[in-house]
Amino acid sequence: MTAPRSVYVYGVVRASHAVPPGRAGVGERPAPLRTLPAGALAAVISDAPDRLRAKRRDLLAHQDLALALAADGPVLPMRFGMVAPDEESVRRQLLSSQHECLVALERVDGRVEMNLKALPTETGLDALVREDPQVSRLRTAARRAPGYEASVRLGEAVARGLERRAAAAAAAVLAELSAVADAEVHGPRVEGCVLNVSFLLDRREQRRFRGVVERFAAGHRDRVELRLTGPLPCYSFAEGRV
Repeated sequence: MTAPRSVYVYGVVRASHAVPPGRAGVGERPAPLRTLPAGALAAVISDAPDRLRAKRRDLLAHQDLALALAADGPVLPMRFGMVAPDEESVRRQLLSSQHECLVALERVDGRVEMNLKALPTETGLDALVREDPQVSRLRTAARRAPGYEASVRLGEAVARGLERRAAAAAAAVLAELSAVADAEVHGPRVEGCVLNVSFLLDRREQRRFRGVVERFAAGHRDRVELRLTGPLPCYSFAEGRV
């Protein structure tokens, strides 16, 4: 008797949602994509590759499929690397979470995710010196009596000051973007960033959303660097997924 084959799960969709033609999955030799129906839902799956690594090719294939699926209807995307032991385990999970998944699908219908990261910028150093008396004093002291300790104290004060200015600017742009987006969720701390937040927004609002980011970035370039990524699959708003 042949043992059940493990399956790679790309996302959860409504049962009527078909896989877009011409799309490939992950793996050096991607297995055919298919849907696995379970009540009102279906999982988009393929046979799992024998060896799966987080290579750029496979990461892009996974994300591109999620975006293609979302173009034809809502999808709850799985994070890269979701492998189930067999089809039956996926089917059972879908059947046990029908209501939660259907609610989540409704929430992301017609929407995309955008991620914004905010970082301090050193172009505001002159402004920081003018605004922060401590930094000004430490810089004067370091120039009068150069040395390792003086440089360290100055460097630490500058880093704190630049981060503080960036955080204040990030809070301001967050308030503006929250008025455009349907929802937001703060992501894990990223080294060097003062803000890492994902937004759920109507796909028709993407141009307006980008415009807000671009205008704010242009007007506050001496305080903060803004990095916008998207549109992305709605990873951060897919509660209720299998």
